[in-house]
Amino acid sequence: MKYSNRNQAILLLNDGTVFYGKSIGIEGKTFGEVCFNTGMTGYQEIFTDPSYFGQIMVATNAHIGNYGVHADETDSDSIKIAGLVCKNFSFNYSRPDAEGSLLEYFEKVNLVAISDVDTRALVAYIRDNGAQNAVICTDGTPVEELKKLLADVPNMKGLELASTVSTKEAYFFGDENATYKVAALDLGIKTNILRCLAERDCYVKVFPYNATFEDLKAFNPDGYFLSNGPGDPEPLKGVQEVARQIIAEDKPVFGICLGHQTLALANGISTYKMFNGHRGINHPVMNVITNRGEITSQNHGFAVNREELEKHPDFEITHLHLNDGTVAGMRMKNKAVFSVQYHPEASPGPHDARYLFDQFVDNIKESKA
Repeated sequence: MKYSNRNQAILLLNDGTVFYGKSIGIEGKTFGEVCFNTGMTGYQEIFTDPSYFGQIMVATNAHIGNYGVHADETDSDSIKIAGLVCKNFSFNYSRPDAEGSLLEYFEKVNLVAISDVDTRALVAYIRDNGAQNAVICTDGTPVEELKKLLADVPNMKGLELASTVSTKEAYFFGDENATYKVAALDLGIKTNILRCLAERDCYVKVFPYNATFEDLKAFNPDGYFLSNGPGDPEPLKGVQEVARQIIAEDKPVFGICLGHQTLALANGISTYKMFNGHRGINHPVMNVITNRGEITSQNHGFAVNREELEKHPDFEITHLHLNDGTVAGMRMKNKAVFSVQYHPEASPGPHDARYLFDQFVDNIKESKA
């Protein structure tokens, strides 16, 4: 491997703090909310997760890119992160069946990334000071000019992003001869969610985020699914109204992440922006119904108001995050409607929570009986 001289680069945070590093070779600048993921593997799944749209990802794992990329490890049709910050960027890869390097993968979409950053110090700073907007600059733009540009970047709170990643046209996934039909509202759906449903004998029709209840109902589904996605759930008024109509139809409903938050808002339970959020594949969750623990994959910067949920007559908490006591799952007491704040499909992450897809299908079976 020949030595190459790489340009200096910076990460400028909204509060004026600067972290220094080196460009991986893609020149320019990129803006977004800086956040960190503690996963030790699965970087390609993370980079293609639509829930990360508009965010600059800090990888806490020391080496990124060492096993290259593969088409089977994508969770959408393209890279969704706004930029990457890492310690060691691997220009070479060692996995025999990899289809290319991470650098080549980034070059196809001109994704700006900075390496050789003290990511331990950066993550500690974010944990102490909260998530905030930032810019990665690899083209030498002066800091004072970057500060002016950064001031115009909208805050994630109040930002509707589902429309940017949702499908434009409805499409089908799975076997059309499957036993069950599921209507999925795409707020930024991960491909592995669709795989998990198809593996359980479900034929899924995926609808755009702005589809009406009548659109979904016309498919004559046996159940409804509300997907994960990026941004603040509060501005999604149309989705909240569709969620209310879905619940009123009294068929099984399953929500994940943004879908979970939308179900809460549709029932008058508020959400809030978290100080840091949860992003990683080792988050401990307690199923308070079964009293069993789960290690889960998570990616969210907003959460459901626990106090309001506990007071709601029609809902109960099913899962709690063991690190901070935030709501990780809920269900309706009188309907087959439930949701979780984390990612049971994993990709990446452990499969402790895959049973939730079985639970959804069991609810469908019971409703059809």
